[in-house]
Parts: sequence; structure tokens; C-alpha cells
Amino acid sequence: MSITHRPGRLLARAGGALAVAGLTVLATAAPALAHVSANPGEATKGGYTKITFRVPNERPDSGTVKIEVSLPADHPMTSVRPKPVPGWRAEVVKAPLDQPIESHGAQITEAVRTVSWTAEQGTRIEPDQFNEFDLSLGPLPDDVDQLVMPTKQTYDSGEVVNWDAQPPAAGAEEPEHPAPVVKLVAGESDNHGTQQTMSATATATNNQSASGGTDTTARWLGGAGLVVGALGLGFGAGAVLRARRRSA
Repeated sequence: MSITHRPGRLLARAGGALAVAGLTVLATAAPALAHVSANPGEATKGGYTKITFRVPNERPDSGTVKIEVSLPADHPMTSVRPKPVPGWRAEVVKAPLDQPIESHGAQITEAVRTVSWTAEQGTRIEPDQFNEFDLSLGPLPDDVDQLVMPTKQTYDSGEVVNWDAQPPAAGAEEPEHPAPVVKLVAGESDNHGTQQTMSATATATNNQSASGGTDTTARWLGGAGLVVGALGLGFGAGAVLRARRRSA
């Protein structure tokens, strides 16, 4: 006994399976996306960079009213500047260093430990929304491979969420409240950079020379074509005149 399936039923079943699969993917991805993150996720060791903290609001019945980012005390940075955000008040808090450091010929005895943005009256990150907060800082540490910046997120309900879990080991699951992290990579050496620059300059020069030679050849060929064309017209006109004279 054979059973014939109607095309409509097959399409309906396929659509239902795809919908279930899509919901499963979204449910799995949501926890990984809905946390405070630092962007871009990579910067050069010893350099300066701008980090954007992306803060989503995870509560359906309250709004985010404060963000506080902590910078590492064992790797102090001498230049830390927050970007103003409309409706938010930025505050930079410094603390004394255990050991003074030299920067641009000056001795630095304190460094920024926390940077916070507090919502002014009538401002907050609404449910199902997010906001971004920029921070310019440096020089970045040159003896570690990552910059971990624990962050506190405060809601107008009084709840405080600490995004401070350290990055997991390779292959391990992400913690529930991971701290924002920026991977630090080594920059190219001066010699390597110089070699790249010289190579790029030589390539550009060769390209220009080749382009100039091509242009010159094209011009000669074009001029020769015009001469040949003019001669052809001259011969043609002469032949017409001779033919008319013979006819006359």
C-alpha cells in the first residue's frame, strides 16, 4: 500500500522544521550576545586605541542608568579619556600608583582606575535597547596578551550586574557574566614597516613606469594610425578625381 503525500503538507512540515531550527539558534545565540562587550576586540601592544563599550539592556521592566569600567591597576595607562555621550555624565577616578612611572619625560604618580557614565534625569537605556560608550586610552600594556576591564551595570531598579568573570580557557564555555576583553597583539617592527614602505614605493614606481611606457606606445600607435588613415583618404580622393576626369 503506497501513501501519496500532498505537496502542501510537505511544504508545511518543512517550514515548521525550519522555524523550530531558527528559534533554537536564536535561543542559543542570545546569551552570548546580550552582555557588555568591548569593540574592537583587538589592539596593538604599547599603542593607543579607542574602545567602544556596547551595553545592552537585559531587563524588560527597568532601564540602565550607570556604567562603570575598571582599568587594571597592575598595568596603569597614563592617557584615559572618555567621549561625551548626550544625556550621560562621565567621571574619571584616579588612584595613587605603588610605583611611579615615567611618561614623556614626566613622572606619573597616579593613574585612572575607573571610568563611569551616569544617566542624567530622564535618560536611561530602555528595555530592548543598547547604547555605546567610547574610551580613548593608552599606552596599552606590552607584556600581556589581553586587557580585561570588569564593568558594573546599574539599573534604575537598584539592581547591579557585575560583568567581571575572567575569560575562560580555550575550549571552555563562556561564563554567565564575562568581563569585556580586548586582545593585545604585537605590532610590526620599525624595520619591517620600513621594508614594507620601500617595497610599496618601488611597486608604485614600477607601476608608474610601466603605465608611462604603455601610454607612450599607445600614443605612437595612435599617431601612426592617423597618418595611415590620412594617406588612405588622400589616395581615395585622388582615385575619385581620376575616375571623374576619365569619364569626362
